[in-house]
Amino acid sequence: MKLPDQRWYIASPNPDQVKKLVAETGLSPLLAQVILNRGIDSPQLAQVYINPETENLPDPLTEFPDLFPSIELLKEAIETGEKIAICGDYDADGMTSTSLLLRAFNHFGGDAYYEIPSRMKDGYGINERIVEKFAEEGVGVVLTVDNGISAYNPIKLAVELGLTVIITDHHDLPEKLPPADAILNPKLLPIQSPYRGLAGVGVAYILAVTLAEALQKSDGIIDSLLELFTLGTIADLAPLVGVNRRWLKKGLKQLPNSQLVGIQALMQVAGVSEEQKQLKPDDIGFKLGPRINAVGRIGDPETAIELLITDDPAIALERAMQCEQINSQRKSLCEEIEQEAIHLIRTTPIDYKRDRVLVVVHPQWHHGVIGIVASRLVERYGVPVFIGTYEEADYSKIRGSARGIEEFNIFESLVYCYDLLGKYGGHKAAGGFGLGSDNLIAFQERLSQFAHQLLEPHHLKPLVKIDGQADFKQLKTQLYENIDSLQPWGIQNAFPVFWTPNVKILEQRTVGKNHLKLVLGQDDGQEIKAIAWRFGSYFPLPKCLDIAYKLTENNWNGAVNIELEIVGVRLPAGATIKPHNSFTYQGKDYICYYSEKEQELKIKNSQGKVLAIRKGQRKGLLGINRQEAQEIDVTKKPYYDIIRAAMNSLNLTK
Repeated sequence: MKLPDQRWYIASPNPDQVKKLVAETGLSPLLAQVILNRGIDSPQLAQVYINPETENLPDPLTEFPDLFPSIELLKEAIETGEKIAICGDYDADGMTSTSLLLRAFNHFGGDAYYEIPSRMKDGYGINERIVEKFAEEGVGVVLTVDNGISAYNPIKLAVELGLTVIITDHHDLPEKLPPADAILNPKLLPIQSPYRGLAGVGVAYILAVTLAEALQKSDGIIDSLLELFTLGTIADLAPLVGVNRRWLKKGLKQLPNSQLVGIQALMQVAGVSEEQKQLKPDDIGFKLGPRINAVGRIGDPETAIELLITDDPAIALERAMQCEQINSQRKSLCEEIEQEAIHLIRTTPIDYKRDRVLVVVHPQWHHGVIGIVASRLVERYGVPVFIGTYEEADYSKIRGSARGIEEFNIFESLVYCYDLLGKYGGHKAAGGFGLGSDNLIAFQERLSQFAHQLLEPHHLKPLVKIDGQADFKQLKTQLYENIDSLQPWGIQNAFPVFWTPNVKILEQRTVGKNHLKLVLGQDDGQEIKAIAWRFGSYFPLPKCLDIAYKLTENNWNGAVNIELEIVGVRLPAGATIKPHNSFTYQGKDYICYYSEKEQELKIKNSQGKVLAIRKGQRKGLLGINRQEAQEIDVTKKPYYDIIRAAMNSLNLTK
């Protein structure tokens, strides 16, 4: 029997601060702990956190030095009919940014069109080919969105060709900034600025709203821009702090009644209820965002942009259905590549614990989805992951994506390897890179050197961050509603996680492909239902565990119940579990475990079916879970022989 190999970090805020915050805000002690854990350590900051509208924001024109000149350049271009070219990106942030500015310029009467680099042919960001194309087509102003800050040579070429260039981006700054006419990037702002966490779509939103005010054309456009900002910010995993939190709180309320037919169609095909009072970040992060992102990963970005700029409901529904189909293909690709990567790691084998970083490269993987697979491998192995595939038929070039853990900075690791790479970029949590195949071994060694400077062996486990301890009697509807009122939760403002020790596993069964449904209890008789996503391989769980979880709300047939989403389990202090044994019978692998207390032998095959036999019984149960298992005669073949093999492996007598 095995359990997830996790590390738990349980926050312990100062009890006096908790009491003070409870007294001055009226929050429950549990929620006061959560807010303190987010760095909100004064009643004034807590009030802004609870109601972001109360914060006095600095004027963007004073925060972004190049915003005023950008507005002047764009006003002149619109008034003179000069052609404006938007160079976007093929992820959700880039496509929503592009759509936002196209809608804005159309409303302002500007002559604007867009270009998205090809993920497979061009790679990320504006390049010389696109710049030359813009010059040939008579473009006057080039406006980059969600890219451009690292494109020194293409921007230099654009300026030399007489083009005006405005960069709007949010990625980390290179040592040398491009020679653009104006640069809008929140990374140029002081770290305490409320605008610091903007994604690319946030920068585009500020530019468009400020331009609308300058042109006195704000009526009829601001709401739609806010909705696109909301969609792109959450889909890009931007930090939900500062102005992001303030504007998203408003945007999430608007989205169920969106005036954009593309968003309406996307919600329809994704199964997002229009009856919701407001959307939650998870509705975008797990439903809407992936359908847009999938188009940029394995399809044509034009599909998503048409979806977001059209005012024709028929076109919107057609494009939304195309997004749905492409997303289904993306899911299948991810599952296939993930399984191939796991097999490669296991059979090579790759010693990621020794290297403190996992580098896995394989031909014929689709570059558009390997970043998603990298995230899943980080969840599985708890180490920074660099995953790549070969670009050329002769395997001469590798293109890859990277995802990090809390103690590891992806962008800095790529900078550490800069001389081995042809192209790279990103930020702390994620990045992309390209290199020649002959540099692969050196790249692996250099990354391992970097990782050893930051990571200790105890870091190499998936991290579960916990806000505080709770009893089941505290997990009521009111607590969930209070948590829900503090939306949006997300990056850098994670949804609260609580833990409860010594929980009894009263019922458990596998559901779907690899999940567990549970009924949990405490000694005082309190019970609650729970779901544990992707925990199927740990079935059956021990009868008593410490659990870490999020609160969820289950609506079924008009009844609303609070349930738990399990994110971590561990043995209670002092408890031990007899490890399972593995054995092979007729070429097939099995694991088995004997419970002394219940006097029951359990044997599990590779398909997840469990054979359970109590000592002295001729009948056993066979199935994925006990509720749906079939009764069988264990004295008959092949069960009798499999049981004997299991008992031999456990050194048990008949």
